[in-house]
Amino acid sequence: MNETLDSLTIGRLQLMQAEKGYRYSLDPILLTSFVKLKRWSRIVDLGTGCGIIPLLMAKKSDADELIGMELQVGLADRARRNVELNSLQGRVKILQGDVRSIEQFLPAKYADLVLCNPPYRALGSGRIAPDDERATARHELAGGLGEFIAAAAWLLKNRGTFVIIHLAERLSQVIEQMIKKGIEPKRLRCVHPYPGAAAKLVLLEGRKGARPGLQLEPPLFIYQQQGATRNYSEDLLRLYALDSAGAD
Repeated sequence: MNETLDSLTIGRLQLMQAEKGYRYSLDPILLTSFVKLKRWSRIVDLGTGCGIIPLLMAKKSDADELIGMELQVGLADRARRNVELNSLQGRVKILQGDVRSIEQFLPAKYADLVLCNPPYRALGSGRIAPDDERATARHELAGGLGEFIAAAAWLLKNRGTFVIIHLAERLSQVIEQMIKKGIEPKRLRCVHPYPGAAAKLVLLEGRKGARPGLQLEPPLFIYQQQGATRNYSEDLLRLYALDSAGAD
């Protein structure tokens, strides 16, 4: 498959991506920017794609071990090459495997922080992409929401943190599955295309074994107004500026 080499300002990363297959969007950047930085020791990203999330977190945090887990062989290989391209193989490791068999790859209570940008669409909703790489990344063809959250619950230490980005329309399902698996929702931020528009995405943080109590943060707007596809909001520009300033 043909690839492109792209530069990301945040973290000053170089990333190889499929020219016509799955390519990362703004979502991993929103997800990693939502994380409140602490002294993490071990971080795991479930469904890592090209490896962008553990690579960003390696630049943003002092974590000693960062693991990206990816089902698709081609994507896992690309993620490994991206780790080497950014000279982070001493801290970042890519595992090729299925989150539904997480216990075969990592021990219980392994991680302080688990991140997840899972496939958004349930089977039977929306058009499935014609190529396997994009189809599996976007639709729950190999593991649904509950299975990703179950894997996170297995991995997290007590009081460990889980952070997920998902469709706003599926928020109730995300919360239901988190509580079912012992991860209490603690912080929520809705992502809107522009002021006055309904939220399209949600960013949600939970903690394993925590008491109930959810903090609703101010909304995040991507654009200043409707139709302004290049006129990014102050929220987004500030997010990029803060993340770039925090990079190595």
